This record gives sequence, structure tokens and C-alpha cells, in this order.
Amino acid sequence: MSPHSRLARLFRCIRWADVLILEGVPTLGLAFAIGPITAGKLTASIFFGIASFLLLAHIFTLNDWADFSRGIHHSNRAMLQLESSNIAPRLLLIFSYLLLAASFLSFLFLPASCLLFAFVIAALGVFYSHPSLNAKSIPIVSTFLHLVGGLLHFLLGYTLFSAIDRRGVLIGLFFGITFAAGHPVQEVRDFDEDRRVGAGTNAVVFGPRPSFFAGVILFTVQYVYLFVLGWSGLVLPWVAFLPIAFYPIHILWSVLALRSGLTHESITRFQNRYRILYALIGLALLLSVFLSYKFNAAWNSP
Repeated sequence: MSPHSRLARLFRCIRWADVLILEGVPTLGLAFAIGPITAGKLTASIFFGIASFLLLAHIFTLNDWADFSRGIHHSNRAMLQLESSNIAPRLLLIFSYLLLAASFLSFLFLPASCLLFAFVIAALGVFYSHPSLNAKSIPIVSTFLHLVGGLLHFLLGYTLFSAIDRRGVLIGLFFGITFAAGHPVQEVRDFDEDRRVGAGTNAVVFGPRPSFFAGVILFTVQYVYLFVLGWSGLVLPWVAFLPIAFYPIHILWSVLALRSGLTHESITRFQNRYRILYALIGLALLLSVFLSYKFNAAWNSP
């Protein structure tokens, strides 16, 4: 196999859709802190987008390598390459750490706080995924890591243009709760494969139904928290109407997944549905940032 072909297959191992979706969180953090847009800020934002993309690509490829090493074969781009022997597991691991190195090099052009957050996020990713540590098989702890990770991903972007403050932490906590809520649901989806290899996930230890209900409870907390963010003025007040509109839909989809037996297919369908709601919430938050800047500019103009 030529080096060019091998490199192309390595890039095909990246879960592009998942990485780009998750990229929305640090991007929103950046948006909440950017203030008046200048040429310098746009340049920094481009560097940040590259650096954070490489960091997220590392996290996902490391996780896929670790799952394959433990005999867990979830259906995704990396697994297809590994299972067909197009890519050796060791080569994927090297590629993952090269992505991390490239990410750190990119962060060197940005504020030191961004590099620090990137380092902590990468360390949590290793702690969660690497087979020698395997925190993803420690019940409750694995979900707590998602809570912390969601908050840190938001602050990664927020600290590009602002110091950490109460506003940034409180808004970032919404994304932490969102990450934590989705985690037990994903473990229910992967229950059969995880149980087969003896992984100690929440769903395997406590059962699929309790884990699913834990996810629904955390989703409820997330919607209440979003309402509080809007009601308190940390984001524009009209954002408080989103959970009122979306929560009943989310609960309806939860009931449908439960009635379908919490199968891999029903949970996947449930995830695809509620991710549409998350995308709409993300776009609404981005719009709220844009409108708040417009209002402030109009208010301060002579």
C-alpha cells in the first residue's frame, strides 16, 4: 500500500459528522465571548477552528482504537477500516496522537488558556478511552466525565476572547449537562456489544431501563436549566421558550423508544431525533448572541 493510500484511509477513519457536530460547542463558546468582530479576531477564530477540529478528531480516533483493542466493534468509519484490515490498529493509534500533536501546535498561536484547556480535554479523553485506564467502564464516573467535558469544550472556545467568568461557566454548564444526558442513552444503544465483552458501562451494571431513565432525568434537568438561563438573562429571554416547546416532543420520543424495547435501532432513531432539537437550540443560541451584539451596538451608538 502506498503512503498516499494509507494516509487517505487514515483520514477516512475520522468520524467527520460527529466531530463537526461536537465542534459546535467550542464554536458557541467562542461566539459568546468574541464581542465586536475584527480582522484579528477572525484570524484567531480560523486558527482555533483548525486546532479544535484536530483535537476532537484525536478524541474520536483514540476512542475507536481503544474500542477495537477491547473487541468492541461498533459500526463507524474507523471500525470498517480496522475490521477490513485496511488499517492496522497501531497505525490508527499513531495517527490519533499525530492529530493531537498538530492540535497542540495550532493552539500555540492562541492564548495560553486555550492550550491549557486543550491539554485537560485531551487528558480526560485518554483517561476515558485508553484500555489501561478505561474510565468509560466505570459507572457514574464515565457520565461525570461527560459533564466536565461538555463544560470544558465550551470554555475552550470562550477563553479565546475572554477570561473565565461566572457567565461563561454557567452557560457552559448547560452543555455539560447535555453531554451527560446523552451518555447513558448511548450506553443503552451499545448495551449488547458492551455486555458481550464485559464492559462495565452504566447500562451493563445497572440495566438498560434504569440507564435510559437516568438519561431522561438528565435531559429534564438540561431543559429546566436552559429555561433558567433565559429567565435569568444570561442569554436572551426568548430562549426560555425553547425548552417549553421542545421538552414535550423530547419526552414523546423517549416514550416511543421505550415502547420499542430500547433496541439498538430504536435508540439510534431516538438519538437522531433529539439531535435535531439540539441543533435548533444551538442555532437559537447563536442567533441570540448575534442579536445581543446588535442591540448593544444600537444602544451604544450616538
